[in-house]
Amino acid sequence: MALPDYINTFGQHTRLTLGTRVHKLAINAAFTCPNRDGQKGYGGCSFCNNASFSPNERQSPPIYQQIDAGRRVIRKRTGANRYIAYFQAYTNTYADIDTLRALYDQALSEPDVVGLSIGTRPDCLPEPVVALLAEYQAEGHDIWLELGLQSSFDATLERVNRGHDFADYCTAVDLAHDYQLKVCTHLMLGLPGETAAHAMTTLQRVLNRGVEGLKLHPLHVVKNTLLAFQWRKGEYQAITQSEYIQMVCDLIEHTPDEIVFHRLTGTASADLLLDPAWCEKKWDVLNAIEDEMKRRNTWQGIYAKEAYTCLN
Repeated sequence: MALPDYINTFGQHTRLTLGTRVHKLAINAAFTCPNRDGQKGYGGCSFCNNASFSPNERQSPPIYQQIDAGRRVIRKRTGANRYIAYFQAYTNTYADIDTLRALYDQALSEPDVVGLSIGTRPDCLPEPVVALLAEYQAEGHDIWLELGLQSSFDATLERVNRGHDFADYCTAVDLAHDYQLKVCTHLMLGLPGETAAHAMTTLQRVLNRGVEGLKLHPLHVVKNTLLAFQWRKGEYQAITQSEYIQMVCDLIEHTPDEIVFHRLTGTASADLLLDPAWCEKKWDVLNAIEDEMKRRNTWQGIYAKEAYTCLN
């Protein structure tokens, strides 16, 4: 038994829906963020040093070069020859519509790129952008809108300086679904002040709103962030690997089996990561999730229909 035997993974989903193995190629299109450039705030989220999320953060070569570099790595590692261009770094809808169209078109002009995955904030999703993504989908491209929610609790979002609230997320999801776009929601576990009950409540709220995909990440402390300062002062303690594994498996069990898990953990570069050290070892975490699902003799969605009392 392997992880896809217990969980509806993105790799499994693309093989079934697109008929072949498809990988995401991370792209840095040199966007910024309204929470960094002054429109909403400066400095960004308390945990944000985007270099920790994007391998291309410290340089932004042309999109075709980034795709070529990514495909060389993926082909050597897995043999896959179809890709989704994942616009990952910062806020990838934060520009005028003509600029966005030109960037997205560059990625889709590559013959082996079958779709786009656009990472953005819930409060940066004007309708013309959604309509543009719907155009690409109507042309036969596989399109995902990835919304960084992290938590459904406004107090938490304020605590980490997100600059948006849960209502912004609900508006964005409703708009995306009006255009029949698939939404993948990013959730963080181990946020300051939150427990496993907060994570479960956030999951239930997201499920109640409607979602097609999920990404789970442990909050990790990286250099040059406000969170790193708070961590050094003893004001924040990172989640343990054991706690994370238990929380992830609980969330998987309560997620309907048709929802696609795009990611179950997140990593950061060793030169940036301060804590927790286990975030460096992606495959150790994935193997531990698989082992825990085996130990429980459980699978995705086993408790999805059970009522859950959410926190206020």
